[in-house]
Amino acid sequence: MTALEAETVLIANRGEIALRIIRACRRLGLRSVCAFSEADRGARYLSLADDAICIGPAAASKSYLNIPALLAAAEATGATLVHPGYGFLSENPEFSEAVADAGLTLIGPSADVMRRMGDKVAAKNAMLKSGVPCVPGPDSVLPNDVEQIQNAADEIGYPVILKAAGGGGGRGMRIVRSSEDIADAFMMTTQEAQRFFGNPNIYLEKFLEKPRHVEIQVIADSHGNALWLGDRDCSMQRRHQKLIEEAPAPGIDRSLIAQIGERCAASCREIGYVGAGTFEFLFEDGQFYFIEMNTRIQVEHPVTEMVTGLDIVALQIDVARGARLPFEQQDVQLHGHAIECRINAEDPTTFAPSPGHIAFMHASGGPGIRVDSHLSTGSEISANYDSMIAKVIAHGANREEALDRARSALAELRIEGVKTNAPLHCQLLNDAGFSAGGVSIHHLERWLEARELGNV
Repeated sequence: MTALEAETVLIANRGEIALRIIRACRRLGLRSVCAFSEADRGARYLSLADDAICIGPAAASKSYLNIPALLAAAEATGATLVHPGYGFLSENPEFSEAVADAGLTLIGPSADVMRRMGDKVAAKNAMLKSGVPCVPGPDSVLPNDVEQIQNAADEIGYPVILKAAGGGGGRGMRIVRSSEDIADAFMMTTQEAQRFFGNPNIYLEKFLEKPRHVEIQVIADSHGNALWLGDRDCSMQRRHQKLIEEAPAPGIDRSLIAQIGERCAASCREIGYVGAGTFEFLFEDGQFYFIEMNTRIQVEHPVTEMVTGLDIVALQIDVARGARLPFEQQDVQLHGHAIECRINAEDPTTFAPSPGHIAFMHASGGPGIRVDSHLSTGSEISANYDSMIAKVIAHGANREEALDRARSALAELRIEGVKTNAPLHCQLLNDAGFSAGGVSIHHLERWLEARELGNV
């Protein structure tokens, strides 16, 4: 075994994505070390890593968000690379800087690039410079002047949406439908931005009434090579949280997707991006509008892996270690269709969290089925963290076959001891609108309203 093969990766995350990274490390011949909190002590996935180290108590602020503890864990275990997964510190430029200052390699972009793309206004300007279309609106943060804000809103036309420049996850956003509401909306959104993100800056965009949420997956190395790996549709959302994702996006002209994909790859080259990343767009009336870039691996990356045959996490690790991408754009081909359902420990009607003990769990199987989960019979679902139990992914030769396989996989899935949203997914996969393809980001919210009224 060479020194390069013996490198150790500290996994600064937990659960499903930690297990996914362990598997990629094993494939690459790398040693994996899982950082874990006291709440996760004894979790079965930890035994699959080469080593595991406790970094603190259950509270994320004292464990998975504790930068000194993570760096100490890396030093104690001899790790030279750090994989942040998704969530927690995965898009935190201070963590990226701390990792670099400690002489380690973050499996992700540099702090400068992360900071630039994490600021929605700076990211928008970078995309405009690269020729990537953006939602109409000023290309700077809003001044603390209601009259100027009203003038800007009048110029692009109502409705508009106020957004936190450093925001994400659906927080720090407010729709405004008339000039009379601007002042109050600006004040409340600014307060939310400060409270949630520590950054009070707000920007303004045109609010699109019926858009779809379409993503472009990219991968870039440190040698100036950047490729796009296809697209995803993530429009089935509740309160800006994705529930079902699929690849490719149904019903959109492939030449239009290719144009956007090439611009995203070009943008990566221009900003010096290294690693896996995702460009997120709203798509309405045949037009793409950039909204943000996620500088990390996405929860929904498996649907892209299923249609491309690529291991995106392994590629992410390789390019962080200095490797060149082993293929070119023309080698990226999409085969068939894939659909992912996020199975959460929550009431399928009220969405109240349902942590607890899994009395029995049987994962689905069969042709074209992949289940990504760190849990099994006897596992505990902690109330301290995200409620996701599993991702059920179905691949088929076409969308109809992928849907049929997804329905069968959900019918086979068994999880007892906690409530899950699997019954909701069963209903949604049979919804006429979703089955037809191309629903807007508001479809699920409206479906839920109809269900509440007894019309579903």
